[in-house]
Amino acid sequence: MEDLLKLAAELVERALKTGERPVSADEEHAVIIALAHTLYGLGDLTMTDVQAVELGHEVLAVQLRRASPSMTRDLSLNATLFYEGVLDTACLHILHFFTQRSAFVPRTLVEQSRRQAELIAKIDELIARTPTPHHTDPAFEHRYLAHLATKHSHLTIYGIDLVNSPERWPLDAAYLSLQALRPAEDDEATGPDGTHIASGTTALPAEQALAEHDRVLLRGVAGSGKTTLVQWLAVTAARGERGDRVPFVLPLRTLIRHPGGLPAPDAFLAAVRVPFHATQPAGWADRVLTARRGLLLVDGIDEIPERERERTRRWLRDLLEVYPGNQWLVTSRPSAVREDWLTPDGFAELALAPMGRDDVAAFITRWHTAARVDARDTEQDRLTGYERSLLDAVRTKPDLGRLATNPLMCGLICALHRDRRGYLPHGRQELYDAALSMLLSRRDEERDMFTPEDRSHGIHLTELPQIQLLQRLAYWLIRNNQAEMDRDRAIRIIADVLPSLPSAAAQGDAAQILRHLLIRSGLLREPTVGTVEFVHRTFQDYLGAKAAVEDGDFGLLVRNAVDEQWADVIRMAVAHARPRERADLLRDLTDSAAHQPDRTRNSRVRLLALACLEHATQLDPAVRATVEGNAASLIPPRTTEEARQLATCGPLVLELLPGPDGLTEREARAVSVTASLIGTDAAIPFLARFRSHPALSVRAQLAWAWHRFDTRRYAEEIVAHLPEEGLYFAVHSVEHLTALRRLGSPTRLQVVGDIDSADIRAGIRPGQLEKIVVRDNRVLGNLDFLAEQGRLNHLDLSGGTPYVDDLTPLTELPLTWLSLGYLPGLEKPGAYHALSASTTLESLDTAIPLCAESIDEALPRNLPLEYLRFTRDALRFTGLRGLRHMHSVKKLSLAKLPEKLTPEDFEEIIRLPALEELRLHWNATGWDAAPVLPHITSLALNGFTGTEDLSKIPELFPGLRTVSIHLARDVSDVPEHFLGLFPGPPVIQRTDTVL
Repeated sequence: MEDLLKLAAELVERALKTGERPVSADEEHAVIIALAHTLYGLGDLTMTDVQAVELGHEVLAVQLRRASPSMTRDLSLNATLFYEGVLDTACLHILHFFTQRSAFVPRTLVEQSRRQAELIAKIDELIARTPTPHHTDPAFEHRYLAHLATKHSHLTIYGIDLVNSPERWPLDAAYLSLQALRPAEDDEATGPDGTHIASGTTALPAEQALAEHDRVLLRGVAGSGKTTLVQWLAVTAARGERGDRVPFVLPLRTLIRHPGGLPAPDAFLAAVRVPFHATQPAGWADRVLTARRGLLLVDGIDEIPERERERTRRWLRDLLEVYPGNQWLVTSRPSAVREDWLTPDGFAELALAPMGRDDVAAFITRWHTAARVDARDTEQDRLTGYERSLLDAVRTKPDLGRLATNPLMCGLICALHRDRRGYLPHGRQELYDAALSMLLSRRDEERDMFTPEDRSHGIHLTELPQIQLLQRLAYWLIRNNQAEMDRDRAIRIIADVLPSLPSAAAQGDAAQILRHLLIRSGLLREPTVGTVEFVHRTFQDYLGAKAAVEDGDFGLLVRNAVDEQWADVIRMAVAHARPRERADLLRDLTDSAAHQPDRTRNSRVRLLALACLEHATQLDPAVRATVEGNAASLIPPRTTEEARQLATCGPLVLELLPGPDGLTEREARAVSVTASLIGTDAAIPFLARFRSHPALSVRAQLAWAWHRFDTRRYAEEIVAHLPEEGLYFAVHSVEHLTALRRLGSPTRLQVVGDIDSADIRAGIRPGQLEKIVVRDNRVLGNLDFLAEQGRLNHLDLSGGTPYVDDLTPLTELPLTWLSLGYLPGLEKPGAYHALSASTTLESLDTAIPLCAESIDEALPRNLPLEYLRFTRDALRFTGLRGLRHMHSVKKLSLAKLPEKLTPEDFEEIIRLPALEELRLHWNATGWDAAPVLPHITSLALNGFTGTEDLSKIPELFPGLRTVSIHLARDVSDVPEHFLGLFPGPPVIQRTDTVL
């Protein structure tokens, strides 16, 4: 106690030395006694020094005062406050002393470990008692993906089920990869030497559409395989072959009927009637899309009413804004929505190409392979014979080859060829009639197979009653712009028809008859409980047209002629109609065209009437002449789109097409596009008239179209006669290369498609080439085929060539121009370093991401580059950082970059010492925010649409002397108000895309 008294006295003395004296001298001793006795109580506290430190000095002082409550009883207020202050200070020193003791740290660690263990145990118990909101996501996701993989893993291949073969074919065996066409990048009209280069559409496997673009609008005609592609993407994603993407299959024909309108993500599964949608964890879809893991497959813009399409686009935009970074595929028939309908929302537009000869042959082989499964031994040889004879028929019969353009038609042709023992009907209507007969009656008769329920109800409908019932269902769907209906609605429609079909009414009520049609017709299905639809829109249109003709609803057909959804219905109605009805319908269509409010609708109706002539087997010659004359103003076509639309009318157009005499260059090119798209051998003599045309755009179209025709005949009649000047000869196969080598040695070559390096090398002579373009080649493993091309100065390599990963073979060539597109093998650090050995390379055009910190690190600084072009993802990692060190660059081209330039990018451009010319996609680069560049003397505006704000050009480029403008697709001229912004008349350029 004596030591404590000394300590207390020392503390009080020190406290009294600072500031005004808080207590009188006579109370000083009382404070010392109270403080000493309070500190003495420290020994009675039941806590360790670790626990005391954790309390803190103020709490410790409170604890001590509580242990000695009477110590301040005789002190004044001021003395009590002074006592409490000194005690707080004493406790602070005490705790500091505790922490300096050697045993404190080990004891602290032990205590912390013990408390952490207690805390972990309590947290584990809390988690077990209160599950987190997301803990069920993985289990549900696994169940959902397994459901999708099973649901979409089979295809219906029409006609496979005629004898004892499965009705559904495993998707892995059935899927035939088709080509998706994308417009070539046309924002660079010329190379740096001013040479006009006509670029073609590029192709990629449809299932790889999302490898290069996260948002795709895919167009395709009925039966072209759009929905099959959706299935394939869904199944491969569900199996984990597309990373951690979670697919959502969203058929718009189903979503549009969802109560409350198009669904939000949390209602996706309910809208498409996933059986266990009610077990979906709350917020699961939102979490998937927020994490950018979604693969949204929106099928069938064309299958919803036109009035709903704008609402659908707003729905898509809302989802895109809220959930960026996901992948989207939207499908549509070609004309259901206008071009660039979703382009402002970042969608790339692709089109499913018609099946080529090789595709058709592959389909026929696969179809017969599937048909041989479980076939009797006696049938095996017969099927092999059918396969061989059908392969010969599609090669040698033009009419049949014209029908076999998509998987649906190919399947029907295979089935009918087998069913009719090698005989095939002629024309589309006969083909559909025969297919319906096969599916509705002969199948069951040959298989002698009825379900037990059919037998118990005694239902056995012949072909005609089934057609009557089915066409009523089809016609209701068409009139109401629907692709599916409620089961109850279908029953009511059948109930209305049954009294007029006594043979069917005697066998069951409407519900029983509908069930029979669902099970046995092969044309109806129930995608979900309570919903009925046709297995394919083609059958719906064909049967609905038959009903319209029987009802005499020709006025209804004419009124809907401007609606793309009705186009196939009207064509089939012309085929179904009797001669007088057919003539009246075509007259009315012709008259209605004149009353359309705009040129687009007027042209659509006139072309539709012209296309109907193909199906008019018997027609008043005067009516035929009127229809052709009415369409004459659309001939010759002047634009690519007009050429495409005219080609849909078929071979009869060849008789109406003029040329080449009297046609402008644009008209001659469009006419050659139309004829080459028709693609029958009858087009070859017509195209031969254009083979010596002076315009490069015309000759380029003829060279490109070779793959649509017989290789040998087209080579002899057209390719052999094409003047070489400026022309790239396009080859799509080894056969083309072989034929071209026999014809001569052109110095410019465009190699398109999967041809390996050895075959390319064998197809060209040493020292032959000066320029070569290689596109869309997914088997090319190296560039060794160029080894003997000592004159080659121009190489363009693009379009998804995954295995080329080394540019070393190029260093021995005198290349002055190198263009590199989508080449995954070169997306690596140092990919361009091999080029450092080049002493001739003056121009580099790249879309490959530069995998470095800066441009000068990715590209060798010693390259004598004068022209540099970046597009797409080239600047993903570098921006324009380091560009200033490319001292020799005089011309810089910035194309369709995904992000606008930053102030740092503009600074790099300013500091390019030799820069004289810029080539820009104005809106994509954000050039209106650029600084002044007085040293720029030449400016090229690429992809010009007429919507750009170019008002700052005089201010930004005060030294400008020349301007060139490359027009975007479908832009015909430069508005006058732009002309005053330029130092002189601009040079107008256009690159025509070959098709």
